[in-house]
Amino acid sequence: MELNNVKETTDTGVLIVGAGPTGLALACDLARRDVPALVVERAPVLFPGSRGKGLQPRTLEVFDDLGVIGAVLASGGRIPVGMVWRDGERQREYRMFDEPEPTATAPYSTPWMLPQWRTQEILLARLRELGGDVAFGTEVTGLAQDADGVTAHLSTGTSVRAAYAVAADGGRSFLRRELGIAMSGETVDPNPVLVADVRIPALDRDNWHMFPATDDSGLITALCPLAGTHHFQLTAQFPAGTTPDLSLRAVRDLVAARTHLTADDVTELRWSSDFRPRAALADRFREGRVLLAGDAAHVHSPAGGQGLNTSVQDAYNLGWKLGAVLRHGAPESLVDTYEEERLPNAAQMLGLSTRIHRGEARRGAATRQLGIGYRESSLAAETREGLSEDALRAGDRAPDGPCGTETLFDAFRGPHHTLLAVGTDAELPPLDEKSVRSRTIPAYEPYGKGLFLIRPDGYVGWAGTDARDGLTAYLARCGVTAIA
Repeated sequence: MELNNVKETTDTGVLIVGAGPTGLALACDLARRDVPALVVERAPVLFPGSRGKGLQPRTLEVFDDLGVIGAVLASGGRIPVGMVWRDGERQREYRMFDEPEPTATAPYSTPWMLPQWRTQEILLARLRELGGDVAFGTEVTGLAQDADGVTAHLSTGTSVRAAYAVAADGGRSFLRRELGIAMSGETVDPNPVLVADVRIPALDRDNWHMFPATDDSGLITALCPLAGTHHFQLTAQFPAGTTPDLSLRAVRDLVAARTHLTADDVTELRWSSDFRPRAALADRFREGRVLLAGDAAHVHSPAGGQGLNTSVQDAYNLGWKLGAVLRHGAPESLVDTYEEERLPNAAQMLGLSTRIHRGEARRGAATRQLGIGYRESSLAAETREGLSEDALRAGDRAPDGPCGTETLFDAFRGPHHTLLAVGTDAELPPLDEKSVRSRTIPAYEPYGKGLFLIRPDGYVGWAGTDARDGLTAYLARCGVTAIA
C-alpha cells in the first residue's frame, strides 16, 4: 500500500502493533536489550477486561525473568475450588486440575489467577520503568515493506520506519489481513458466550461458582472471583444463533434467572463482551519483515487457559532473537527460527484447548506448559551420544535448581546466555560475561553431567561434553562472540 500525506517519519528498531500482554511482554524484553521499539495501540487505554485471567507456571517463569513476578504474585491469587449449585443449594466442590507442590526444578507449579487488565498494567509499568511507553489512540492504517525494513502509516498522519514489525493486534489483526496471511480453524462450540466483570457483594469469594442449566440445554453459567479485586468474572453460554445482550440490565436479569441471586445483587458492571469459541491458526507467522504473535497468529478456546500464555511465550521467544539481530549482528536467519519453533507449539496448544473445551481432556501437566520444548528446532544442538530416554536434551526447558547461594533461575535471569557446567571439569572458553555468563555446579540429577548453554528464553540451546564441539559456532549464530 502506498503511504501518502505523511507529515513526518520516526525511525525505530521494532514496531509493535498492539498493547496487549503479547505486545507489552515483547516491548519489555526488547527494552532491557536496549533495542528501540515503538508500541502503538489503537484504543485510548489498556484493555479493561479480565478475559485472560489464568497464568500458567511457564508464564510465571517468563514473568520472573522479565522482573514482574513480585507484582504478579502480590496482585493475584490461587485458582479457586469449583462449587456446583442447583436450586439455590451447594451440591459439591471439585478441582479443575491437580495442584502439585513446588519443586526445586519448578518453583511455580500451579496456575495463578490475575485479571488480564491487571497483567497489562504490571507489564506497562515495567516497560515504563525500562524507559519505554505506549502510543495510545494510534492505529496503523497502511503498511509497506522492502528488503531492509517496514514503513507503517499511522492514524496520526505520521509514519514509522522500523527494521521489523510485530503484529500483536489480536484475532482480527489488521496487519495479518494486510499481509494476506490466511487463518485456518474451526468453531469449537456453536454456543456464544457472554463474559463480564461484575460486582456481587452478596456472593462469597471462596469458590468458583458453577450453575448448570436446569433443563437439558447443557448451558453453564459461572461466577469466578477475580483475585486482587472486588469483582467476579461472569461467563454464560447462550443457545447457538443468539446474540447476548451486554447491558447492565440484561446481565442482572441473566444472573437472576440462572442463579439463586437477585438482579439487585449485581451492583456494578465493569466490562462485558461476547465471543464464539473457536480455534484458528495462521498459515505462517512471518511475511518478510513482519511477524505475527499472540492472537494475531493463533486464537484459542478459553478452556484450559492457553491463549494468553501461549501469546506471552511467543513474545519471549521472539524478543531475544530480534535483539540478537538488531544489537549484536546475528544473522537474520535467527529470526526464521521464531516460526519454526512457535507455530508447532501453538498448534499443539490449540488442539489441547479444543479437547479440554469439548471434555475430551482434563487440565493437567500439559496445560502448565512446562513441558513445551524445541528439540526438533534447528537451534537445538545436541552433541552428546548415548543419552538415556529421559535425559535433558538440547531444546528442552532448563530446570531450576541450586546454584551456590542462589538458584539457577537467578543465574539465568537477564538478557544473556548462560553456560552451565554440571558435574564436570571440562575447560571453558574465555567468555564475554556481558553476553554469556558461566556457572559451575556439582552433578545435578535433572541435568546429569555435562555442559549446557541456556538460551536467554530459558531453553537449552547447545549441550555437550567439550566446549570445542561446536559451542563457539553456535554462539556466533546467536550473535555472541564467545572470546572475551
